[in-house]
Amino acid sequence: MFSWTLHGDGKHAAPGKAVAPDERLSYPRTFGIGAQHVLAMMGSTLLVPALTGMPASTTMFFSAIGTALFLTITRNRVPSYLGSSFAFIAPLAAAGVTSANGPLDGETISKGLGGILLAGILLAIVGLVVSRFGSGWIDRSMPPVVTGAVVALIGLNLAGAARSQWEASPWTALVTLTATLVAMVAFKGFISRIAILVGAIIGAVFSALRGEWTTALDSFGGQTALEHIGDAAWFGIPEFHTPTFDGTVLVAFVPVVIILIAENIGHLKSVSAMTDRNLDPETGRALLADGTATIVAGLGGGSGTTTYAENIGVMAATRVYSTLAYWAAAAVALLLSLVPKFGAMVAVIPVGILGGLSVLLFGLIAVLGARIWVEAKVDFTNPVNLVTAGVALIVGTADFTATAGSMVFNGIALGALAALAIYHGLGWIGRRAGTHAVASPAFIEGDED
Repeated sequence: MFSWTLHGDGKHAAPGKAVAPDERLSYPRTFGIGAQHVLAMMGSTLLVPALTGMPASTTMFFSAIGTALFLTITRNRVPSYLGSSFAFIAPLAAAGVTSANGPLDGETISKGLGGILLAGILLAIVGLVVSRFGSGWIDRSMPPVVTGAVVALIGLNLAGAARSQWEASPWTALVTLTATLVAMVAFKGFISRIAILVGAIIGAVFSALRGEWTTALDSFGGQTALEHIGDAAWFGIPEFHTPTFDGTVLVAFVPVVIILIAENIGHLKSVSAMTDRNLDPETGRALLADGTATIVAGLGGGSGTTTYAENIGVMAATRVYSTLAYWAAAAVALLLSLVPKFGAMVAVIPVGILGGLSVLLFGLIAVLGARIWVEAKVDFTNPVNLVTAGVALIVGTADFTATAGSMVFNGIALGALAALAIYHGLGWIGRRAGTHAVASPAFIEGDED
């Protein structure tokens, strides 16, 4: 399990071949590829704490720990990196965990961690069930029309937050977004995979020319961004928090599990195709591993995790699928998490940069829902499919709310409940009445990031 065969001469992949998960290049080259994986995931992973206000160093720490747990639980058969999932941004915002309110107090962070922990537990349970009974029940209970609707409404639910950040500094936001989009299509290979990081850097340079890094920040006691970074230490232990449980916000995290299932299955199929190995038997372990990593993050103060498409792209470009490279990536991320100055840089990112990136990333989440429908060939001439998606999207986008005692259901929770209830309820009625049969096409998913 913890041994890798040297591939060829250890210097590069042989012509027409790839470095398999149980193989490795020389240790220096493996470490270099691991560092490249960290660079690829960094823009997206650090965007989550930048938007939520959670400690960046802690997020990196649990990203590293989560990746190590994932590799261990999947027995080093699935090369994947676990970074921050965007699916948690909306429910965290509903719990008050957002950078829009300035530095967060420990009580607010703990409330959000309770939801992250709950999502991790549910995902781990799904992984155990899949390991025992297979994944067919997922296809039946959450077909693509439901999954696509839930994914789309989570992205659309965040539209208001993206607009607020954009309007705080529209020129910086525009430059950041433009730079990111150009980097995605104007470059090939690795540069296109780190387009978010490229856009953020260009946006940071532009914001510096506008004086945004030298403006006093009320949220940091009147310090400028540069002063806050300068005061941070070069070495220190990440900031840890423990979860608390508030029923008024926990329900908003349950629909996130649907997205995490979709991401993991989609990424597993992508890696399986690239490595030419059947990884379907590892589905249960992969879900369990991601759930376990999210549980650990929720217990200590990190963001919920998911497998990362950016790193799948790096593997496609390098043809190095060695899981040892991901152990190296986890080690590099762990070292970065011990640098408070690094976390301080993320904490003071100008809001305009976040606005530009949010418009893109939240939009991609929404469009991903439509991609699920297209790939699964969902039949929208069927009225049950049509109203399942239509009602769920409006409820989630408009952020409907409902209360039941001390429980508060926001638009994400209500939209997900609506999708499930309408699809299965009307489907049952249609079958009994002999009017509309509801097709349940195979579960098909792509990636989030």
